[in-house]
Amino acid sequence: MAEITTAKIKELREKTGAGMMDAKKALTEAGGDMDAAIEELRKKGMAKADKKSSRTAAEGLVAVVTSGTKGAVIELNAETDFVSRNEEFQAFVKKVAEKALEVDTIEELAAADLDGKSVKDSLTDLIAKIGENMSLRRMQKVEVSEGAVIAYVHGALIEGMGKIGVLVGLESSADAASLQATGKQVAMHVAAAFPKYLDRDSVDPEAAEKERTFLVEQAMAEGKPEEIANKMVEGRMRKYYEEVCLLDQKSVIDGETRIEDVVKGVDAKLIDYARFQLGDGIEKEEEDFAAEVSKVANG
Repeated sequence: MAEITTAKIKELREKTGAGMMDAKKALTEAGGDMDAAIEELRKKGMAKADKKSSRTAAEGLVAVVTSGTKGAVIELNAETDFVSRNEEFQAFVKKVAEKALEVDTIEELAAADLDGKSVKDSLTDLIAKIGENMSLRRMQKVEVSEGAVIAYVHGALIEGMGKIGVLVGLESSADAASLQATGKQVAMHVAAAFPKYLDRDSVDPEAAEKERTFLVEQAMAEGKPEEIANKMVEGRMRKYYEEVCLLDQKSVIDGETRIEDVVKGVDAKLIDYARFQLGDGIEKEEEDFAAEVSKVANG
């Protein structure tokens, strides 16, 4: 059995974030073997993480990262806004976002190597250390063959991270400065306008047909004959596309120029975009504070 020294306990604590007594106990059980002790603590960390996994994680950070003609945006959730200000959590989110540039799916990202461990296992360790449930919820990549992918974070907490992250992919041979300026303008618009689709061809056919049927029925309810109602609907559908399609929308910057024309101004084509808003679609549990206090008191 290897000697369990203070230096060894300190080393194990630095590697795992475990408490002193937990580190000493793990080393003792592992016969002084550092790797075995780390694995033992990781297993215990997983057990702690499992207990936390039922708690809603709707806070955290959205992070964006770009590298030339590609970019990635991720959402990594935690239970409280307090954790999003934790420097260790922020550093982890940054590493995961950078790793997302190298993969194509959330499953590949979870399995990707991060300093010798998978992202999934590294997140489990962080859950055990910080003490909150966390979840790598989603990722998206934007790539262009030439030009640039431009990132924007609305109300950034720190550089590249906040509650709303946007990527826009501009395909063009124009100079980098022009693309960056236009790309940022478009990205700011995306953050504010929340388009559902890139263009009309991207619109879900069922959603478009549902809207068309609704508009026809609405016009007929106003007393218009069906033939007239169908003609009226064409104009109303154009308004619908202006509301949901990014390229059809009018820029929030000047309120007049269509986004398609904004990018044409620098001889570019908007290929793709991504918009992540923290916690979007997550149902948060409404806590009854009085009931929670009673539960603890009667524990």
